[in-house]
Amino acid sequence: MHQTTLRAARPEPQRTCVGCRQRGDRSRLLRVVADRSGGPSVLLPDPGARLPGRGAWLHPEPACLDLAERRRAFPRALRLPGPIDAGAVREHLQQQAEPPHHEHSQSDRPTRTESGSSP
Repeated sequence: MHQTTLRAARPEPQRTCVGCRQRGDRSRLLRVVADRSGGPSVLLPDPGARLPGRGAWLHPEPACLDLAERRRAFPRALRLPGPIDAGAVREHLQQQAEPPHHEHSQSDRPTRTESGSSP
């Protein structure tokens, strides 16, 4: 008889959020990188974790971004001098939090009365 060994699923890599300092699965955190090409450093969201350079990880929540900015965690984590503009990351988080826009809103649909017919 041929035995098949079942391999346990590999645990997902863990990363630490620079805001709240909690560890979490890599897939649940947002990687951010600094773009220094245009003068002052600007944080860029890297949801695919593919951009070059040193990255920092953050829970995709505005509260963690606020904490990281208050603690000045981004310059330390990315090993950069001075302040870093996090506007692009904040905008990305706001876009992710908004519900998707549908072509037709609820108010465009005909309403039904109790009898099931349209008004």
